[in-house]
Amino acid sequence: METALRICPLCEATCGLTLTIDAGRLVGARGDRQDVFSAGFVCPKGATLPSLDNDPDRLRRPMIRDGEHWREVDWPEAFAAVDAGLTGAIERHGRQAVASYLGNPNVHTLAGQLYSGLLARTIGSTNVYSASTVDQMPKHVSCGLMFGDPFAIPVPDLDRTDHLLMLGANPLESNGSLCTAPNFPGRLKALRARGGHLVVVDPRRTRTADIADEHVPIRPGSDAYLLFAMAHTLLTENLAAPGVLAEHTDGLDELRALAEEFTPEAVAPVCGIGAEHIRALARDLAAAPSAAVYGRLGTTTAQFGTLTSWLVDVLNLLTGNLDRPGGAMFPQPAHRGPGPGRARPFEIGRWHSRVRGLPEAKGEFPAVTLVDEITTPGPGQVRALVTVAGNPVLSTPGGERLAEALPDLEFMVSVDPYLNETTRHAHVILPPAPPSRSSHFDLAFNELAVRNNVRYSPPALPLGQGEVAEGEILRRLVQIAAGHGPDADPEAVDEAEIARLLARAVADPDSPVHGRDPAALAACLYPGGWAERRVDLLVRLGAYGDAFGARPEGLSLRSLLDAPHGIDLGALRPRVPEILATASGRIEACPPPIAADVARLREGLEERRESLVLVGRRHLRSNNSWGHNVPRLTGGSNTCTLHVHPEDATRLGLTDGGTATVRSGAGAVQAQVECTDTVPPGVVSLPHGWGHGVRGTRMSVAAQNPGVNVNAVTDPSLVDPLSGNAVLNGVPVAVLAQE
Repeated sequence: METALRICPLCEATCGLTLTIDAGRLVGARGDRQDVFSAGFVCPKGATLPSLDNDPDRLRRPMIRDGEHWREVDWPEAFAAVDAGLTGAIERHGRQAVASYLGNPNVHTLAGQLYSGLLARTIGSTNVYSASTVDQMPKHVSCGLMFGDPFAIPVPDLDRTDHLLMLGANPLESNGSLCTAPNFPGRLKALRARGGHLVVVDPRRTRTADIADEHVPIRPGSDAYLLFAMAHTLLTENLAAPGVLAEHTDGLDELRALAEEFTPEAVAPVCGIGAEHIRALARDLAAAPSAAVYGRLGTTTAQFGTLTSWLVDVLNLLTGNLDRPGGAMFPQPAHRGPGPGRARPFEIGRWHSRVRGLPEAKGEFPAVTLVDEITTPGPGQVRALVTVAGNPVLSTPGGERLAEALPDLEFMVSVDPYLNETTRHAHVILPPAPPSRSSHFDLAFNELAVRNNVRYSPPALPLGQGEVAEGEILRRLVQIAAGHGPDADPEAVDEAEIARLLARAVADPDSPVHGRDPAALAACLYPGGWAERRVDLLVRLGAYGDAFGARPEGLSLRSLLDAPHGIDLGALRPRVPEILATASGRIEACPPPIAADVARLREGLEERRESLVLVGRRHLRSNNSWGHNVPRLTGGSNTCTLHVHPEDATRLGLTDGGTATVRSGAGAVQAQVECTDTVPPGVVSLPHGWGHGVRGTRMSVAAQNPGVNVNAVTDPSLVDPLSGNAVLNGVPVAVLAQE
């Protein structure tokens, strides 16, 4: 028996694991008690990493499809087939005819973070899609417009706050999102133990709501109304006090004018919360010694997602809690310098999709319109598709229509370890080696950590016979997309990226390596493979780095290898104005695109809201469609049932354990009914990520308990207009009993 340390790649908490290895195979996983960030915490998903690593349904060799049949091939044949298919499509139709779809798991692997975006850029098409537009794009857009950088996302300072107002988030089951916090449940309990106050705003009585001081049920999709009325209260009762940030902020007068119509009395009928209760929530927030407002998936996957995300930070700003200890703060990851994360201010709508004219956000089109680009003839029609760790047939509205369209593509290649609902339509599948065979360093989640830290995981096991690392696969695809062919040296991709980053650094007069020879610096990098060299470069140029000797006490990859349990970099610190990348160099409290969208919110004050509405839900042992093929993560309460309040069940003639049809304007599904008072009357709930077992897949455990795809009833024509995010929550539905 041997042990190895590994950062868990299965959710945003990034817990440290101690893996047990027997005869070259993972046989156990437990929390690493010495990990500087997670201190031994582990959830059921992390504990089952060996089952995922060893899953017999996991593809181990490349696959090429011949009609309805698949055959295993060696890697040279697979890459040659990709080159023929992808290059052929580009030669016949141009680069715009190739689309890329990047799934959620890309941000959970080092290779995905380093190369998937580079691959999309190398393809050279604006047809870029990702899971972000069925998840978090509103937060990127609101922060981009307020702070100039879509990755400058403030996170609640959980360990020091006195008051936490949480909307649409259930971290006791999700482990947190856009807020990287191992042992989120323990941190919330510690908040209450030190006398702090936890308020959870959620239509459902979730596990997180159960431990809160106050649970505030809200009508799904109406969070923006509640937050605007709270802002109105702060402004009209002279409770707004931005503090030191006032001298760095523009647009407060415009914000005050916009808030005038959103009185507590005006919004109470919309959100289902009494006017005096709304005022009390605002007053409590203002009175707390320190406070943070935090909103997540329930707020971003709704019709006013960007407005809600903006208002979360408006409240943090107005109460003086933005960028201060105990409030909402900006982490400083080790791989970034101390300044703003981008050279030019963030914009949206720099280009628009061909068919529906939807605006780009953060370089992406809304995932819901990928199918339109495939099925609509004309110049620029998508004729080839590259998917990396994505399953849009299950995860996006209109997935059934997408499944019907994918067979019409001239070529499709998928980088994925499974033959799933989407990859079954590919011509070539390139499976990366299991997680235990890869290095890991969190680029995305360290930018969202509630405490600054840095950790690096070398591979726990060497590559097995015939296995290829994800980084190797993606670099070869980059070379193919660049027109260099399937046999081009993948190392050249890294050398070019290293040269580019060093050239930029030495040209920057504020950089500690300004004026030095980039070739000489490149020669000093850690003498390893792609992962080691790239991580060493980022860390050495980062805020805590040694700057290639200019700061001898600073960090490098060697420092991380010498500290296998990680390095604690301290509590979050104020970072305004250094992080601001707006054209004005100031916080834009009322960006024009957001101010214009308030008219849509204002119109909603008069809408009648009488129908049943559908919301999603998460389970601790489920991560979208991830994990449904791991036996230990299935069964029990992790089932795809329709939650219905007993009063609604009686009214509709539904029986517990019976079957109901859930119907919307987009479609219908049949699901098993589970009567529960965790949902309020007027609200029903189905989980996301189910609908397995379709013909042509190879996920045997998931097929035994397939569930239903909730996206059959979500409407692909509905998106948040600023971010393009799909509307998955607050969907009006009818529920009918099945005989």
